[in-house]
Amino acid sequence: MEAPALEDRLPWYRGVTPYQWLVLALASAGWIFDVYEGQIFNLTRNRLLEEVLRENSESSVKFAGDLALAFFLVGGTLGGIAFGSLADRWGRRPTMVVTILAYSIFSGLTYFAHSLWQVVGLRFLVALGVGGEWAVAAALVAEVFPQRARAYASGIFHASSVLGTWLAALAGIAAGANWRLAYLLGLLPALLVLWIRSGMKEPEVWVQSSRQGASIAAGSLRELLFDRRWRLRAILGMLLAAVGLGSFWGVTIAGQDLAREMLLREGKTKSVAESRSQFAYGIVETIGGGMGLLAFGPLCVRLGRRRAFLLMQLAAAAFVPVTCVAPASYEELLRFLPVFGFLTLGMHAGFAIYFPELFPTHLRATGAAFCFNGGRLVAAPMLVFSGWLKSLLAPGDVRAAVSWLGLIYLAGAVVVLFLPETKDQPLPE
Repeated sequence: MEAPALEDRLPWYRGVTPYQWLVLALASAGWIFDVYEGQIFNLTRNRLLEEVLRENSESSVKFAGDLALAFFLVGGTLGGIAFGSLADRWGRRPTMVVTILAYSIFSGLTYFAHSLWQVVGLRFLVALGVGGEWAVAAALVAEVFPQRARAYASGIFHASSVLGTWLAALAGIAAGANWRLAYLLGLLPALLVLWIRSGMKEPEVWVQSSRQGASIAAGSLRELLFDRRWRLRAILGMLLAAVGLGSFWGVTIAGQDLAREMLLREGKTKSVAESRSQFAYGIVETIGGGMGLLAFGPLCVRLGRRRAFLLMQLAAAAFVPVTCVAPASYEELLRFLPVFGFLTLGMHAGFAIYFPELFPTHLRATGAAFCFNGGRLVAAPMLVFSGWLKSLLAPGDVRAAVSWLGLIYLAGAVVVLFLPETKDQPLPE
């Protein structure tokens, strides 16, 4: 057997240049605040909606929350696909600047919202930038890092989302009833634009691709969906993302609901249950989720992309019902939630690793955006279905519903079987 090359025996980070680390830092910073803008609504929406609706009816608040989330999903899908296509045409740097400015400015304007439709409209506009930023940053990291370091760097990039969730949890807890301050903090990422404009340049692979042919329709959805080389990859990638995102809204976020209902059964007040459940989900569960995200890159390198997805999805399908039925107290639930987060969230790092590897340079951001953000829209019915299932099985007790919803991971395992393996392969051109 031929001995591995010297560079293959070295740690993956050896030989990574300072500029490549800078790109990873910039992409991760944008993604951290991207996640913050999405999570802050999940963590503050009850207080926010009670104030703008001027009532605390549980049904009214739930309907308004679902409405805002629906507009967020549509905005994320439209923004993601549009900005992904523009990133393949304009370049990565200017598109990232626009997406970060969009989500930070409109998040900050939520401070001034006083009606439901103002909130809903601003969530839609925030989502335009949120959806676009991920695809641009994922393509950028994949193109800048060398092949042997690509999966690790892309995994770290996506794992930085944990910092966004923690930041949102801490901001939500600190703001308390004054939820407006948590949205004002969303203006901070606008400062990243100065750093990006001064420190980032276009990836060489994109520059070469843009020079090689005006005949190439960069960012073309038509080519993505009608060229047989890319069509099946785009559709299956979108379905894989739909499973991950649908399970995130139906299962992963339900860690907060499991904690809240456990605390209420133990006799805690609604206010205490709200605060401690935010801690349980936003901090404790997310610690495990972050470890899962960081672990997924090495798993992809060792097992291959497809096997890593299969392993994580099958393990999640098995462990979700255990988390729902085994804990007998809030303290016991806190011991289960890190593993719950590890298995249900960890596979999301695979989207940043895998999707850019499926498409050529002139379609890379477009394809990644179509998979990830198209998956948002396909997964949207999961919100309606999970709400219906929770009300049907046992209103006020989500444990049975979340256990059944965990079966969606089996669908994800089936989708992976039809996708190609990209381990140890160069990016397609």
